[in-house]
Amino acid sequence: MELTKKLDLIKLIKITSLILLGSLLLTLSAKIKIPFYPVPMTMQTFVVLFMGVAFGWRIAVATITLYLFEGAIGLPVFAGTPEKGLGLSYIIGPTFGYLIGFLVSAFLAGYLNFKTNLLNVFVKLIFCVSIIYILGMFWLGILIGWDKPIFELGAKPFLLAELFKLLILTLIAKKIIFFKNFI
Repeated sequence: MELTKKLDLIKLIKITSLILLGSLLLTLSAKIKIPFYPVPMTMQTFVVLFMGVAFGWRIAVATITLYLFEGAIGLPVFAGTPEKGLGLSYIIGPTFGYLIGFLVSAFLAGYLNFKTNLLNVFVKLIFCVSIIYILGMFWLGILIGWDKPIFELGAKPFLLAELFKLLILTLIAKKIIFFKNFI
């Protein structure tokens, strides 16, 4: 019984550490950016998918939830903060759909099986990241108007870089899955 409690505590410490580290990694990936209008290009999509593949959907979603909470209470964790605002006023701006897409995409990346061949892994990752862009463009259309070139503003400038990030993640996916065994 004592050993079971000790093992449960160790597992809780591991999971909590991963969530905190993941939130920090998401923050760092948001700060490394190439400016675009209205949404900057960052490494966040790579980190979101990486966490899903490496740690599973529960830890990935918990990490992104913590990250969103940190941003909601005014910590400068997002791309464009603090210079473009903080807290809820920033969250409901142009990036809101993308941020919600992080949650859905992390869930899918953690839920899907990536122990298949490289082509299947690549297609699954494209599906996961597409959710981020679909939700992002949907919110962008609501916010700035559907008469604007939503695809040209919210997705097109990022597609080439996104493909590169997905190729890297595809090549390392099978190697990072082993992290799930240590949790």
